[in-house]
Amino acid sequence: MTSGPDSTEKSSPIRLGALEQQVMDLLWNEGPLTVRQIIEALGNDPAYTTIATVLTNLERKQLVERERHGRSVLHTPTISREEHAATLMQKALVNGGDRAASILHFVEGIGAEDVELLRSYLNSKDERG
Repeated sequence: MTSGPDSTEKSSPIRLGALEQQVMDLLWNEGPLTVRQIIEALGNDPAYTTIATVLTNLERKQLVERERHGRSVLHTPTISREEHAATLMQKALVNGGDRAASILHFVEGIGAEDVELLRSYLNSKDERG
């Protein structure tokens, strides 16, 4: 997912509040849900209007879409958890100043297994051209 026609433009990452993150985690884990299903799954009995507002905010952020099924409205993530994480990382690179230094600091902080995954991917990408 790109943020617009020019992926190098400065932009803010799509930040999620604590409740927004909980709702997105539910949708990513469970799939499409109604407001009532989300309330039941959260377990802390938030108000219907609170969850409806959170979903409206997530829809405005283009992370959730609504789809009517009979009398119910299901809320579905528009991107996967992994795509969202990648978007946050890409925007951090755009906004982080020295892009090369940011990448190098990131790579220095990841474990050997992740370094090998990255190395393997880059090698296969080089082989494909």
